[in-house]
Amino acid sequence: MKALLLLALVAQTSALPLPPTGTDDWLLAERYLRRFYGLPPGLQGGESSSGAFQTKMREMQTFFKLKVTGNLDDNTLELMKSARCGVPDVGEYNHFPRQLKWPNNNLTFRILNYTPDLQKSAVDKAIRQALNVWSAVTPLTFKKLHQGNADIMISFGSKGHGDNSPFDGPNGQLAHAYPPGQGLGGDTHFDEDERWTVDSSGRSDYNLFLVASHEFGHALGMDHSTDPGALMFSMYSYSTGFPLSQDDVAGIQALYGPNPKREVKPKPDAPTRCDPELSFDAVTELRGETLVFKDRFFWRLHPQIPEPHQTQIMSTWPSLPNKVDAAYEYPEKDRVLVFRGIRMWALNGYNVVDGYPKYIHTLGFPKTVREIDAAVHIGDTGKTLFFADEEYWRFDEATGTMDSGFPRSFEDDFPGMGDEVDAAVYHNGILSFFHEQIQYEYSYTSRKVIGIRRTNSILDC
Repeated sequence: MKALLLLALVAQTSALPLPPTGTDDWLLAERYLRRFYGLPPGLQGGESSSGAFQTKMREMQTFFKLKVTGNLDDNTLELMKSARCGVPDVGEYNHFPRQLKWPNNNLTFRILNYTPDLQKSAVDKAIRQALNVWSAVTPLTFKKLHQGNADIMISFGSKGHGDNSPFDGPNGQLAHAYPPGQGLGGDTHFDEDERWTVDSSGRSDYNLFLVASHEFGHALGMDHSTDPGALMFSMYSYSTGFPLSQDDVAGIQALYGPNPKREVKPKPDAPTRCDPELSFDAVTELRGETLVFKDRFFWRLHPQIPEPHQTQIMSTWPSLPNKVDAAYEYPEKDRVLVFRGIRMWALNGYNVVDGYPKYIHTLGFPKTVREIDAAVHIGDTGKTLFFADEEYWRFDEATGTMDSGFPRSFEDDFPGMGDEVDAAVYHNGILSFFHEQIQYEYSYTSRKVIGIRRTNSILDC
């Protein structure tokens, strides 16, 4: 039997997960594990001690790189409550070893109907661009048909829409597709109860190009990736630019080979938090959480949740750049300042403050400063320190001006630290400086290094 692929993507949320205390949570977990991990039917709500339940829970936690407990903990429940793809994450549908693929490289597609959310021309463009994503890295070509049967039949529908796999309303399963083959093979359906856009206008709106690109990967024979940076990861995240990662390209080329006429540079894979070579771009606190930035991703750490959660910057703040240089929190105004090049953005929680971005020189930097390496607010003094190359500045938040006598030498004023820093964060009198693979714990009052750890020890590594 052909495996049905149901894409539903993670709804971005800033809410913290709730503890699994109710019977509804256990029932949700059982339904989830039955659908996506083959949990045998017949278990009753709350039977978390079942060997089968715990085995399947461990499979899920392993797939999503959560802490493997076998229990319904906070992080696992949060993920289960997120919208996602309906294809089983661990199952027979995989380009290894069965290699489900089309027998030829010249495929046809037909759009049967259109969503009223977008103009017909916008839908046509999004679908064509999504197919072009895959033809860019393979020998595949796609010809549009206006009548008759095509290899990939594309349609919009809601709830029960004729294939015995009903959709579930807004923000659940967003789309589904069938693997290559006869009949329904390759067919791709989008849930009309979703709001389809061509941009990232809201948290309950979904970019048709990105969803279609993911779905067509399934229609061509691709399984889900465990790389959070891959287009074929189970969860939706908004991004710009070419959407395929190195993992996506390796998977599709294992089926069809490379494009003989062109070479496309894929996105880098998502950073691995326990990679011994990992370094950070920026670290800041945000309303009691710690955010750690690396490339186009960041990890969220909460003191009550042991497992760091990784997501893409653009999934949370679509108007921020894909990579940041520095960031710090100024809790007195409930703001986080984020820096990239000569521009800065102010965040109020998970919203960008109106009037930004602004130029960093409005803070008092000379025009010769083109980027900030690190920034940290010292709550005890009301001052913010900015680090650039081998120098640092001190900014008075109350007056909005740079202190006189700066810049000063970082190496001279912070003995034992060397001359550069990648990121910094302050907590309870201790400055944590990060440089390459080393984290320095620095006493701000006694001006000396009091501890050295690995950079990614903050990520529970």
